[in-house]
Amino acid sequence: MAELKPGIYWYEDLEVGGTYTTPGILVTETHIAGFAGLTGDFFEVHTDDEFARSLGFNGRIAHGLLGLSMTDGLKNRSEVRIKAIASLGWNWKFLGPIHVNDRIQADITVKALRPTRKPGRGIVTLGFQVRNQHGEVVQEGENLMMIRMREGETIE
Repeated sequence: MAELKPGIYWYEDLEVGGTYTTPGILVTETHIAGFAGLTGDFFEVHTDDEFARSLGFNGRIAHGLLGLSMTDGLKNRSEVRIKAIASLGWNWKFLGPIHVNDRIQADITVKALRPTRKPGRGIVTLGFQVRNQHGEVVQEGENLMMIRMREGETIE
């Protein structure tokens, strides 16, 4: 698999198997509390250390959707910039907990490419493995994105 170097990538620049790694981010108590407030999800596993420990965790854990949201943010601030138009959907698995003060980052792989019927646009499927600071995969999945082709070019 070819590692994608920092830069801007159009549909035509991508190849199935291309990979890159996002920067990382430290997941803090503030992230978890803010996400709970924003979404209204105050389930005790996210807000109460003792409750989380009673379920076998080391303490409070981040919401699964917070991990997904932060991963999307990491993708969008990566030095590999894909000329996105819109996200078309996510297929995602929560494999392990993300604890307060875990540092996560994602390994991303181009899994599939296909043109659309509309000129100047294509669809890329990106595969993700989200790892914590110990190298453990805590989330994984795929994101379908509509992306731009170079001006005036179409693929038959």
